[in-house]
Amino acid sequence: MRKYKYSFDLILIFLTLPILIPVFLLIAILVFFKSDFEVFFKQERPGLNGKVFYLYKFKTMMDKFDSEGKLKSDTERLTKFGKFLRSTSLDELPGLWSVLKGDMSLVGPRPLLVDYLPFYSEIQNRRHEVKPGITGWAQVNGRNAISWDEKFELDVWYVDNQSLLLDIKILWLTVKKVINRKDISPEGLDIMPRFDKNEN
Repeated sequence: MRKYKYSFDLILIFLTLPILIPVFLLIAILVFFKSDFEVFFKQERPGLNGKVFYLYKFKTMMDKFDSEGKLKSDTERLTKFGKFLRSTSLDELPGLWSVLKGDMSLVGPRPLLVDYLPFYSEIQNRRHEVKPGITGWAQVNGRNAISWDEKFELDVWYVDNQSLLLDIKILWLTVKKVINRKDISPEGLDIMPRFDKNEN
C-alpha cells in the first residue's frame, strides 16, 4: 500500500502543478509583506514511526513578544491574512515539499507537535504507523470542531482501513470542507487548544 500511495501522491501533485505554482507564488508574495518579511514557518513534527522531520507551512503569525520577552499567545499573533490562510488550508501548501520528500503523504493523520509524544496512550500512538498527511479522516469528520480524543479515534480508524479509494474520498471531502470553510476551529476560539496529558 505504501509504495502505491507514494506514487499516487506524486502523480496527483504533478498533475495539479499548473494550478499550484501560480497560487503558491501569489501567497508567498502576500505573506512576505504581511508577516515581518518572512514567508515560511518551519517546525519539527513526528512522522512515520515517530521519526521527526521538518514540516513547512506559510507563516500565519507575527513574532510578537510581551514585556518579559516571551512570545504572546497564538491568538494574539495570528494575522488577519493568516486566519484566512488557515480557514482555506492554503497555509498547508508548502507541506507538499514534505510529500515529495517522502516524509508525508497527501492523506494521513495530521502531524502534531513533538511535545505531544509522551502524552499519547498506546492506542493513540498507533497514528504514527502510517505517514502523516496534509489532510486526513479526522479533518473531514470534524476537523477542529471535535475533541482530541475523537480526532485520535478517527486517526486510528484510518490506520486500520486505509486504501487508495478511501484517500480519494478524503481528498474530495477536503475540497468540499475548504470551500465551505467548515469546522475551522472550536466554537468561540480562533485556534485549536493544545493537547494536554490530562485528557488521557
